[in-house]
Amino acid sequence: MSIQPDWVQEAWDQSKAKVKRISRRIGDGFPHASVNGEYQLERPSWWTAGFWPGMLWQVYRDTKDEELKEAAESCERQLDALLMDSRMVDHDIGFMWTLTSGARYKLLGAEDSKRRALLAANLLAARFNVQGNYIRAWNGEHIAGWAIIDCLMNLPLLHWASSVTGDPRYKYIAVKHADTVLQHFYRPDGSVAHIVVFDPETGEKLEVKGGQGYSPESAWSRGTAWAIYGMSLSYHYTGNPQYLDAAKRTAHFFLANLPEDQVPTWDFRTPEGNSSIRDSSAGACAASGLLLLADQVDGLEAEMYRRSGERILHSLYMNYGAWDSETEEGLILHGTGHFPEQRNVDVPLIYGDYYFVEGISVLKGFKERFW
Repeated sequence: MSIQPDWVQEAWDQSKAKVKRISRRIGDGFPHASVNGEYQLERPSWWTAGFWPGMLWQVYRDTKDEELKEAAESCERQLDALLMDSRMVDHDIGFMWTLTSGARYKLLGAEDSKRRALLAANLLAARFNVQGNYIRAWNGEHIAGWAIIDCLMNLPLLHWASSVTGDPRYKYIAVKHADTVLQHFYRPDGSVAHIVVFDPETGEKLEVKGGQGYSPESAWSRGTAWAIYGMSLSYHYTGNPQYLDAAKRTAHFFLANLPEDQVPTWDFRTPEGNSSIRDSSAGACAASGLLLLADQVDGLEAEMYRRSGERILHSLYMNYGAWDSETEEGLILHGTGHFPEQRNVDVPLIYGDYYFVEGISVLKGFKERFW
């Protein structure tokens, strides 16, 4: 059994204290990116709506703070209107309801949360294209054939739905999508594409797009992190060794390309001019995925993945944290949202904060994840 590093308790205490502090302003809002030190609130339909309540549930699990619980529950209720209109949601349904309704059901056994999460799972399953075996990404004209690497993180909602209903159809969709990612997103070196475009009528692969990465052939670091964590989760739910092998290959690619401080640049393949710009959110997500991967293998291999996740989280805590700042609401600095569009560059991001808190909670011993 691994010994908890000395700094972990301090990081956990700092995280809990800051979440409590910023909750007094954010309340049941939906923060996305911190601009000039203050988290900007988005509409409930924005894809990151689940991360703040998910972080509240992470802290509540330890503190039983009723104010945090009430804020998380209010966030969940605000998402109800989206469940009545499929035009208001897209592939990120899993991000949104896994960390709200799914988390509350796992922690409290709340039946209303179970119903919400199952409704969300049905909406996600309805986005499956049977010709191409993929879950459609965004809504809109001319993009019915688009699928993205991020969606691996939405698949746990479908696996959960199968487990609680006894209906394997949700799981089959998740497996088919993961298999499509293996076939069409993965490269031999373990790097992955962000967007793959299919013909929605025939299922034929048409092209690869760069998306939030530098180019179609580059290696967007957060996409790489989604693949590490997402494939580890697919292995967790299915036991398919192909998913475990994919997670390992991507983990090795990610770790081999980290700079000295263990926090990735926004894309591992960029020209010299912007190659130093970090994405702390990619580091936090990858670290949490590496800790899951460590639990799925044995011996020295497990130790290697665990140590790698610890090193990333330690660097984020020591070098990127804004723990005592009175002028910055974000926990972790230097995230990059969408560099090609120059949106939310070099700012704290709520999903970076969430995955940092999740990773530290795992090191603290909270082994059951919301995913």
